[in-house]
Amino acid sequence: MHSRSTKLRTGQALWVLSAMALSAVALAQEPPPAATPAAAAPVAAPVAAPAVEEAPRLPPSAPGVGADYLIGPGDTLEVFVWRNPEFSTRVPVRPDGKISTPLVEDMPAIGKSPTQLARDIEAVLGEFVRSPRVNVIVTTAISANSQVRVVGQAVSPRALPYRDGMTVLDVVIEVGGLGEFAAGNRAKLVRRKPGGGTQEIKVKLKDLLDKGDMRQNIPVQPGDILIVPESRF
Repeated sequence: MHSRSTKLRTGQALWVLSAMALSAVALAQEPPPAATPAAAAPVAAPVAAPAVEEAPRLPPSAPGVGADYLIGPGDTLEVFVWRNPEFSTRVPVRPDGKISTPLVEDMPAIGKSPTQLARDIEAVLGEFVRSPRVNVIVTTAISANSQVRVVGQAVSPRALPYRDGMTVLDVVIEVGGLGEFAAGNRAKLVRRKPGGGTQEIKVKLKDLLDKGDMRQNIPVQPGDILIVPESRF
């Protein structure tokens, strides 16, 4: 009897140990608990780059109109006021040499360069607009300041519209050459000086035409006057 009780207790102990061993193996095979994800850091919204205001698309200047061009009657001007389109306009230069734009009345324009006129308009607009910026563009140049005139002993003396790269030879060809009584080697170009007044440039047209002396093929400028005198008998 005693031996049977001992065997029974020994069997129960083995069963308990076996159950504990199986539990330990099962726990070892279970995957580790998933780590709790950390709270995601808030993503900063992208900062928009400051808008860059594009420069205005201004119309091109008329051929032959450079920085030293002097505005004359009949020219058409594009007056652009930066950031103030209500003051921008296109105006002709009146026969009295003046223009009128919004807020600027009877502004003298004749004899001024586009840049000089723009500064004068800015001075007047400054009474109404904070720090105005003005561009003046000569879009149509039909005044004498945009022409090359030929007088004297040419076959067909007249005023010619200036074009870029124009030379004395181009001018003489367009007026039909020298007249029968022309003193070609005593011709001269009369040109305005930037600061006022004129200068005379001697041109030997006969040598240019008859001998091909290209040293006489002087580039002309808007407003030049080519004078071809009559020969002395």
